[in-house]
Amino acid sequence: MVTLTISFTDQELTSEERDEEVVRLLEELSDRSEIGAVDRVRDPHPPEGNKSIGGFLVGMFTAEVNAANAKKILGFLGDRLVNKPISLKLEDTDKGKKLELIANSQEELIVAMQQAKEFFGN
Repeated sequence: MVTLTISFTDQELTSEERDEEVVRLLEELSDRSEIGAVDRVRDPHPPEGNKSIGGFLVGMFTAEVNAANAKKILGFLGDRLVNKPISLKLEDTDKGKKLELIANSQEELIVAMQQAKEFFGN
């Protein structure tokens, strides 16, 4: 199983705008058969006194996919993340491998997606 964690890192966007990006992608990804699970990332350290049960980290989500479909999902995400500064973390739990990438431009995203695909081999 592969876990993809994507964070929208554009500091020019408000927290609400980064979360809107997450919601859009969650809706698109939840309809795809290749995805095992997709969800927002819960805040492991909510503010003291917070009574909210579902605090999430701003602009961040995870998707779980089997390794055979990982490249396909990366292609799908690459098409939707053009010109959006992101941080991408990949973890292949079956092989115990991890990769972290950052892309702040379209060119960097292309390179990051290629590196991510190479992470899973040819």
